[in-house]
Amino acid sequence: MPQEEGPAKFQALFREHYPSVLRKITLLVGDRAAAEDLTQDVFLRLYRNPPEDLDRAGAWLHRVLTRIVYDHYRKSGREANLTEKLQAMSEERSVPSNETAVIQNWEREVVRNVLNKLSERDRNALLMKEKGYSHAEIAEALQVNPKIVGTLLMRATKRLKKNLLTEEAMES
Repeated sequence: MPQEEGPAKFQALFREHYPSVLRKITLLVGDRAAAEDLTQDVFLRLYRNPPEDLDRAGAWLHRVLTRIVYDHYRKSGREANLTEKLQAMSEERSVPSNETAVIQNWEREVVRNVLNKLSERDRNALLMKEKGYSHAEIAEALQVNPKIVGTLLMRATKRLKKNLLTEEAMES
């Protein structure tokens, strides 16, 4: 903020817009404490990088609060995925019963057989995706255009499912 406007202008904008920004974020997030933290982030951005036209600060704040809420949801989604993965890993570490171990070994063998029936490209694409490789990394490894990786994975998944259904039908 320009030196002459600085803190006084910021304080005026803060007093004017804080209640509505907090209310909007609280409605979007549903958690008052998280909303207060996110509201502080919005006003911190205002202080550090104010819009050129401070008379339109309300619209600018709304865009910033929307981005911050999206980022919050993305971050919380990643944390939830991490928690699920950690929980799954801890469950895997626990010793399974003999029956569970036999079933797991049988399922692994069926999947391994079905994967081996796929083309090398389909098999590698599916295995790389399962290991967490990005579409760009898969494209580079398979030497294909990155734009087709999504379609390639979708088709490979369909073939895998079709082969699994065929395998299950043969087992019955």
